[in-house]
Amino acid sequence: MKHQVALNLTRKLAQPSKEGGVTGLSLLARRSLLTSRRLGLLGRGGRGLLGGGATVGALMWQDAGAAIAHSLHTSSGLLSSSASSLFTGRLEMGLLGWLAVDVAINWAGWAVASAFKTEKFYDLLGSVSFLTLTAGSLVAGGASGARKFVVSGMVMAWAVRLGSYLVTRVMKTGGDARFDEVKHQPGKFFVYWTMQAVWVFVTLLPVLCINGGRSPVPLGPLDALGIAVYGLGMALEVTADWQKAAWKARPENKGRFIDEGLWSLSRHPNYCGEMMIWWGVFLTCAPGFGAAWQYVSVASPVVVMLLLRYVSGVPLLEEMGEKRWGSEPAFQEYKARTNLLLPLPRFKDTHVN
Repeated sequence: MKHQVALNLTRKLAQPSKEGGVTGLSLLARRSLLTSRRLGLLGRGGRGLLGGGATVGALMWQDAGAAIAHSLHTSSGLLSSSASSLFTGRLEMGLLGWLAVDVAINWAGWAVASAFKTEKFYDLLGSVSFLTLTAGSLVAGGASGARKFVVSGMVMAWAVRLGSYLVTRVMKTGGDARFDEVKHQPGKFFVYWTMQAVWVFVTLLPVLCINGGRSPVPLGPLDALGIAVYGLGMALEVTADWQKAAWKARPENKGRFIDEGLWSLSRHPNYCGEMMIWWGVFLTCAPGFGAAWQYVSVASPVVVMLLLRYVSGVPLLEEMGEKRWGSEPAFQEYKARTNLLLPLPRFKDTHVN
C-alpha cells in the first residue's frame, strides 16, 4: 500500500506544470520513475525491490543533482534577463517603487534640515524629486514614442526654472517665512517634508503612467491643446515671478505691495500659471493612457488647484497681505478691483496712488 502511494505521488510530480514548463521537482520525479522501471521496481509483486535498492539510491542522488543543476541554470537565466533589462532601459519600477524613491529623498532631506534647523534646501530637494522621478521613469520605462519625451521635457523645464528661482530667492532673503517656527520642531517639520513628497508623487502621476507605458500613442490634436495650455501657463508664471523680483529690487518699493504688470490684473498671477501648467501636462498625457484607471491621475491638476487656492498658496499670502497693508485704503481698493487669480484686464482704472 505504501509503495502504491509513493508510486502515485511520483507519477503526479512527474507531470508538467500547468504553465507547460518542467520544474526541478517534476524533473527529479520523472528521472526517479524511469530509474525504478529500469530496475524492475514496478514489476508484479514488487520483484527486485530489495536487490536494486542500493542502486536506486545512488541513481536517485545522481538524478537529484541533475535536477538541482537544471533549476540553478534556469534561475541564473532569469537573473541574467533581469540584469540585462537594467541596462536596456526595461527595469520595472511601478508607481510604488517611484513613491519609495520620492519619500526617501524627502525624508533624508528632513533628517539633515532638522539637524541644522534650516529650510534653505527644502525647495531644492522638491525640484530634485521631480527631476529624479521624471528622468528615472523615462529611462527605466524604456523611452519610446514622442509623448514620453514631450511630457518629461515639460516637467523638467518647469522644475529647473521654478527650483532655481525659489532657491535663489531663499538665498537672497536668508530664509523662508513659512518655516520660521516649524524648523525648530522636528515633528512638525517632518510633516512638511512628507507633504512635499506626497505633492511631488501625486503631481507626477500622469507622467509616471505615460513613462511606464509599453504602447506609445502618436501625438494628436488634444496634445496640441495641452501643450498650448502648458506654454501659456509657463509664460504667465515666469513673467509674474520676474515682474515681482524686479519690483522688489527697486529701493523705493520697499514695504509696498506690487501693482504693476500682471499683478495689476491679478493678485496671484503666478499661481494661475502654475495651475495651467499641470492641466496642460495632464491634457498632453491623457491621450496616451493605456488603461482606464490611469485617468485617476487627473488628481494631479485638481490637487495642485486645491492646494494653491485653499491650503498653502492663496490663503497664506492673502493673510500676510492683510497683516501688512490691511489698514491701507489703497490696498483694500486694490483687492476690490483686482481678480484673485485670472489676469483679466480692468475695464475701469481705479488705481489709487
